Amino acid sequence: MLSAGIVCIEGELFMALKIRFGAAALICALAGGFAAAPVEPVLAQNFFERLFGQQRYDYRDRERVRQYRWRERQRQQHLRRGANLRQRQIPAAPIRVEGPKYYGYKPDALKTVSFTSLAEVVTASAEPDDLRLGITPFGEARGHLETFKMRTLAEVGKAVKAHYSENPDFIWVTGWRVNGKARAALAALEKAGDFGLSAADYRVDAPKYGFGAADETTRQKRAIEFEMELSAKVLTYVLDATRGRINPNRISGYHDLKRKKVDLAGALRIVAAADDVGNYLDARNPVNPPFKALVVELADLRTRDDGERVEIAAGTFLKPGADNPELANVIAAIRLRGSDALKADHAMTFEEYEGGETYTPGLVALVRDFQREKGLGADGIVGKKTIRALTIISVQQKIEKVELAMERLRWLPRNLGSRHVFINQPAFRATYMHAGRAPLSMRAIVGKKSNQTNFFMDRIETVEYNPYWGVPRSIIVNEMLPKLFNDPSYLDRLGYEVTTVSGERVSSQWVDWYSVGVNKAPINVRQPPGRKNALGELKILFPNKHAIYMHDTPSRSLFQRDRRALSHGCVRLQKPREMAAAVLGKSTDYIASRIAQGQNDSDPVTANIPVYVAYFTAWPNSKGTVRYYGDMYDRDVYLSRAIKRTDAARHAES
Repeated sequence: MLSAGIVCIEGELFMALKIRFGAAALICALAGGFAAAPVEPVLAQNFFERLFGQQRYDYRDRERVRQYRWRERQRQQHLRRGANLRQRQIPAAPIRVEGPKYYGYKPDALKTVSFTSLAEVVTASAEPDDLRLGITPFGEARGHLETFKMRTLAEVGKAVKAHYSENPDFIWVTGWRVNGKARAALAALEKAGDFGLSAADYRVDAPKYGFGAADETTRQKRAIEFEMELSAKVLTYVLDATRGRINPNRISGYHDLKRKKVDLAGALRIVAAADDVGNYLDARNPVNPPFKALVVELADLRTRDDGERVEIAAGTFLKPGADNPELANVIAAIRLRGSDALKADHAMTFEEYEGGETYTPGLVALVRDFQREKGLGADGIVGKKTIRALTIISVQQKIEKVELAMERLRWLPRNLGSRHVFINQPAFRATYMHAGRAPLSMRAIVGKKSNQTNFFMDRIETVEYNPYWGVPRSIIVNEMLPKLFNDPSYLDRLGYEVTTVSGERVSSQWVDWYSVGVNKAPINVRQPPGRKNALGELKILFPNKHAIYMHDTPSRSLFQRDRRALSHGCVRLQKPREMAAAVLGKSTDYIASRIAQGQNDSDPVTANIPVYVAYFTAWPNSKGTVRYYGDMYDRDVYLSRAIKRTDAARHAES
């Protein structure tokens, strides 16, 4: 025998092999180390045939050999890349895919608009003599527009000039006095605050009676300038009430809402012909039930005061048995915020507490019962969640949240749709609405602060059963890549499918993951259906550029948490089967039967069902009661800044 790994071949056969291939090649081919370089299948099978001259290659043999050799070259190339990768010095700063950013908000700028073009009288031979001569009141006054300029939004200035070029007549002035239509418009603009807008943005100084100048020229000048100013303010109100003062897409990359187009020229024509201008302007605000509920809430809040409040120092953290000077405020807040039943059950504890700083077992029991009453984890630890439940949000804070909610609702359609799904991220809730009712509402899990869920709207298209999970590049790079640097077979072991852009399956250990990380080698990773699949039994798709959808999850226990900002951006549903049945118009039994088939399959959603992936820290429930939520992504902060910058831009000195 040549060695423990050599096949024993004796006599004439060995000599024939030796002569045919040479001793060195023969020993190499028969040695145990030969396994390190796999033998081509067809060559191995036909070894003795070719040895003794019986060559029987057909086309399929040659094709299999060609494919084998190509795969072997690819394998060696991947192995070399992997070896180089493992030997390479990884940069100190990790490779990451960064999420969207928040911007320094740039408000719509006011422009100085000249009205010189309106001062020119354009006549037509078919007009009566008095019109051609410019004897109408507007015609008499328009010459004063030669030097008149006004700061306003560019689109507003354009619409005003276009209207009066085609309709050279007063809307707001009759007999050189402010008419009733103007008074109605001014009254509507003055109550803009009732709808969450700022009345200061639309204020026009109007004389109580006439334009009261001793000479006709001054009276005409004041009248025509008032006409232009009020028309501009009315159109600014129409614009703001319809689409909002803020362009959400300038706040951050997390906002993806197409800004509404408003026909301002058409609006001014309607105003000129309207009998009730005030009613028309009020109706430019959203008319859907949520907005109406917010209007009622805002009016009610402005009649309230804060009443008794207890402040607990920021950062307070209290464990059983510890001492803390804020304990007295905690107990006072429970006395104020707890139910009558809670206070009756712990009457002795309240009576015996003398304001000490030691967190005793009796006080721990009181805190635990308060936590249960508020739906919190009853662990007796006073931290952020418990303090949030103990401290009453002030009336002013509620007013600010309602006004921000009104602004955000203007970014959405006036009519949300008879059937729609509304996902409110701060509430961690997904609701299916039908004909003004909420037949289905459930807990939801949304993105972590580092993986925020976007604010956008779309339409539901598909329900997919036993889905694949196509792993987003951000997760591949940010989370999987560090593991793959240390263990290239990581994805293979966990059962993920790795493919090239052309769809060819490859082993994760053959991939140059560094090149993937720096976006020079595109690669696809997906998790096949199964019990461990991150999407669970189904997903509900509304295709969008953010790769966000609703889906099931195997991690059911997470729905028991109060704050559920836990995902990579998608929306996990507590009751995915019920939601799928609702949007498809099917029964949950049907959904269960489709899942039970165990195959990746789908159903199209044929109904027109919008989905709003939204962000409201004040939002009414189906009964119209407004609830308030924490600003988990700080988007209230950024929207408030945008509004302040808009106010500053609109009221800056020219």
